[in-house]
Amino acid sequence: MIDLIGTKITPVEREMLLHPNTGGVILFTRNFESIKQLETLTAEIHSLREPHLLIAIDHEGGRVQRFHEGFTRLPSMATFGKMYREDKNKAKQLAEKTGWLMASECLATGIDFSFAPILDLGHGISGVIGDRAFDSTVDIVSILAHEFMQGMKRAGMAATGKHFPGHGSVKEDSHVGHPVDRRSLADIMMEDIIPFERMISYGLAAVMPAHVVYPQVDENAAGYSECWLQKILRQQLKFEGVIFSDDLSMEAAAPAGGYTERARKALQAGCDMVLVCNHSAEAKEVLEGLGDDINPASAMRLIRMHGHVHLNKAELHASEEWQQTVELIEPLSDSPELELDI
Repeated sequence: MIDLIGTKITPVEREMLLHPNTGGVILFTRNFESIKQLETLTAEIHSLREPHLLIAIDHEGGRVQRFHEGFTRLPSMATFGKMYREDKNKAKQLAEKTGWLMASECLATGIDFSFAPILDLGHGISGVIGDRAFDSTVDIVSILAHEFMQGMKRAGMAATGKHFPGHGSVKEDSHVGHPVDRRSLADIMMEDIIPFERMISYGLAAVMPAHVVYPQVDENAAGYSECWLQKILRQQLKFEGVIFSDDLSMEAAAPAGGYTERARKALQAGCDMVLVCNHSAEAKEVLEGLGDDINPASAMRLIRMHGHVHLNKAELHASEEWQQTVELIEPLSDSPELELDI
């Protein structure tokens, strides 16, 4: 999965998108100018290949929401955790509606899926997680994430839980540092893993591992670890969905070597698709360096991530459900000034 530098596809990018090793595109704020432009861009990307390239985005709400004009401003997930402690039913209903709203608005403009929801525990340790987490407790995170996922599913979008097996207990930001979580496997299994385990039982379609090293379990970061991805996620938790790497351009991914080596190690560990963002030359290097040995099992799993569009933008905005949901959700937004580039 690669990215684009602007609001239109350049000739070089078109060539990369047609490369057989390219399976998807992730969009960022720089790729958005207007709803009409976005719809044109996504339609062009989808028209290049059959089956079409996946189009993804990080559109969680709160500090991580790529597009704004023409999209409802979504609250941080911690909003629902706080609400749950006062009114469980209200929090569950609004989390489900927010998942539906996010997914419906993205699908209506040609985006297949958003990398959401966050399943990390918000212990107040990790600044990069912070209010992106629903709560600090396993039960509340599991319940609200399930509701959010159900809303996404109702809209026609597959959910991706991140960051396996849990990023909430390390202070360092994996974008710029090398997080290390020194807890034992037993401690992690007793806490951070539980939301992932429950969401898998609910039908979670995809997982994104953390660029975090858990030395009591493996010397490799989770996204490069056969122990985490094969032994624990696939075999022990019986996960049969897609495993996406986190961005291989992040600082915490660097110890694995050059970009092609990072991609190769992530795929060998068990990832179905790797992300290379904000480094076009390196992404091209990876495409050329991996060869043509595409895993058919990965290809079959990735087909499940295609979005199922129920309403186009005009139909969505004309619907009574959208109008009522926006009235409920938009006032919950804390309108943060900072947008994390995650």
